[in-house]
Amino acid sequence: MFWFADFITTPWVYWTIAVLYMLTILGIIVVVVSENRNPVKSLAWITVLLVVPMVGLILYIVFGRNIQTKRIISRRNRRKLKRLNPAARSKPVKLQNYPAQLRQQVNLAHSLCSANYYEGNEVELFDNGTDKFNALLADIAAAKKYINLQYYIIVDDKIGNRVLDALAERARAGVKVRVIYDHVGSFKLSRRACRRMREAGIEAYPFFKVVFPPFGTRINWRNHRKLAVIDGEIGYIGGMNIADRYIDGGKLFDTWRDLHLRLRGPAVGALQQSFAIDWNFMGQPLIEEIAGTKIETSSPAGMQLVTGGPTSQWMNMTLIFQHAISSARKCIYIMTPYFIPSEGLLHALQVAALGKVDVRLMLPQRSDSDMLRWASFSYIQECLRSGIKVYLYQKGMLHSKAIIIDDDFATVGSTNFDFRSFEHNFEANMLIYSTDFNKRMKDQFFNDQKDSIRVTPTSWRGRPLHEKALESFMRLFSPIL
Repeated sequence: MFWFADFITTPWVYWTIAVLYMLTILGIIVVVVSENRNPVKSLAWITVLLVVPMVGLILYIVFGRNIQTKRIISRRNRRKLKRLNPAARSKPVKLQNYPAQLRQQVNLAHSLCSANYYEGNEVELFDNGTDKFNALLADIAAAKKYINLQYYIIVDDKIGNRVLDALAERARAGVKVRVIYDHVGSFKLSRRACRRMREAGIEAYPFFKVVFPPFGTRINWRNHRKLAVIDGEIGYIGGMNIADRYIDGGKLFDTWRDLHLRLRGPAVGALQQSFAIDWNFMGQPLIEEIAGTKIETSSPAGMQLVTGGPTSQWMNMTLIFQHAISSARKCIYIMTPYFIPSEGLLHALQVAALGKVDVRLMLPQRSDSDMLRWASFSYIQECLRSGIKVYLYQKGMLHSKAIIIDDDFATVGSTNFDFRSFEHNFEANMLIYSTDFNKRMKDQFFNDQKDSIRVTPTSWRGRPLHEKALESFMRLFSPIL
């Protein structure tokens, strides 16, 4: 042991290690510069790497790497999936009845992620976990061919065990059951629950499993999607995970408000395609089941599924949100648990409000994350200054993720209004073109507005100094929260 201590204290060894370390830091700086990112972010990473090299190196490995060049599915398999979607193979529908800004949005979504437009869909809106899980469990029990389930969080608590038992029963009956869960989000999913699924014949896999040594290369990219496809005829998408708190509010809240959709119609094929891509990305065989069939419905809705993530060429969710907000002529209503917008999105909201569009933002008064609450609140002053109406939900945790624009467009899904959802998470949102559904969403917003208090400029300026300091400090970490 003494010879090793003498060896590492030898001057040439010390200088060799120091030079290699500095070359590593400089190499990372070269990579940051060559990626042509946002100059502000590039300068921030360069500053951290130079001022606190060791900390900066660790932070960059975990939070700074770019995987846009990584292909999530081969072109060959993507073409196969398109052939399996009958509605996607049909000729593009004509959208003369839509205003120009919505026609542009349909085209934008298709250009960003090949999001096909599907007409003639039926959509049911859930605003509480009890109704949503009752419907999901009934649909699972009636499944005859297959069940594809994907959630960011699955907890084997009361409702989690009910869902797992229902899936196991169907698997034993010969129904093909596949489950994707996020490894970090579902950290509380017990080994016993995973073993139960395997023994029942359920194919369940974690997305981007975080293990050593590739821990630092995976932890920052999480699959935040929450969707399900049953027999290719029924689909679910929204913001609810599988956990008791969506029913009883959990330990910290009386209510956990969230939104989820149940779909029937051709758009179910888009959910199936999204699941199949993620399934294939994890090294599993390509799913070749046909999904999405035409139905008869009294309130047909046009739909597009927009998916986005760190492997996307464009920031899909950011661009869709920005276009929708910039195109608004009457109103913009936003419900989100966290509000950490990019500069472009914040300016779009301010421009709309200054132009006398009715812009309303609803956030939770209390959050499940103090850091995110402080960072979110740091933007409220800028919103109020431009005339944006800000409401703080009082009854519990507002976890709904929705945007309502004018009279005929709304979107519901997994995307929070923050940097993590826009840049680092794999997300999925359904774009819904329907005056009937838009009205239902507005009714939902106004009902929740009754349980909220409106923030006034005077009251906001008068909050304690230490709160303002915490908000300003946490805002510095916005890009990685």
